[in-house]
Amino acid sequence: MGWSIYIDALTEGIELLASGAVDVWVIIEASMAVSGTAALIALGAGVPLGVLLGIRRFAGRRFGLLIANTGMGLPPVAVGLIVAMGLSRRGPFGGLSMLYTRDAMVVAQVLIALPLVVAFTAASVAAVPRQLRLQARSLGASRFHEVLLVVREARMGVAAAVAAGFGAIISEVGAVQMVGGNIAGDTRVMTTAIVQYTRMGRYGQALSLALMLLGMIAIVNAVLVIGQTSAERYEGHR
Repeated sequence: MGWSIYIDALTEGIELLASGAVDVWVIIEASMAVSGTAALIALGAGVPLGVLLGIRRFAGRRFGLLIANTGMGLPPVAVGLIVAMGLSRRGPFGGLSMLYTRDAMVVAQVLIALPLVVAFTAASVAAVPRQLRLQARSLGASRFHEVLLVVREARMGVAAAVAAGFGAIISEVGAVQMVGGNIAGDTRVMTTAIVQYTRMGRYGQALSLALMLLGMIAIVNAVLVIGQTSAERYEGHR
């Protein structure tokens, strides 16, 4: 009794992972496929949008920043509701037959991660001194090279955008449950499986997935930290 519940669950969880239990690894694969795809799409769209909002001055810029910053606090269940309604038979995109599929989960996770990536990128880019851009222009740099220079100087903030976006979607449960349906062998991911297994009292399986979830987040952040510290050492030797 007492603390033994954690010890027993941890032992069982490690055994499940080591044994290659099919149901556990299928769930892990689904999480990596869905969240990995969503993260790549959010980064591919969010970083350029963030750079645009951070360094350009144009009509609608403040509105764009407002949308991005507001979206950072958007409840995932609200995103799930909006996507589920849009993809339902009565919704405007019902003909796509995407509800309760991995594609629907990707859409929901992109909508969750995109505002974070845009807002973090825009803030980090805007913090780069304007004099740097003016100096680059005076030396004959093209607009493209000027943008690359700004992104390079803001790389720490862009890395934070990557971490924030990926962390938000890999650990999210409400939206993916609503639009994916938690279907075994298909749309069941680590977060939804952890909730279900916990309700069933199957703590070993729940803990094994929780360990993998924490491990994935730790690996992503470790890579980013290594990149940041390497850049700092490089700057220190210049």
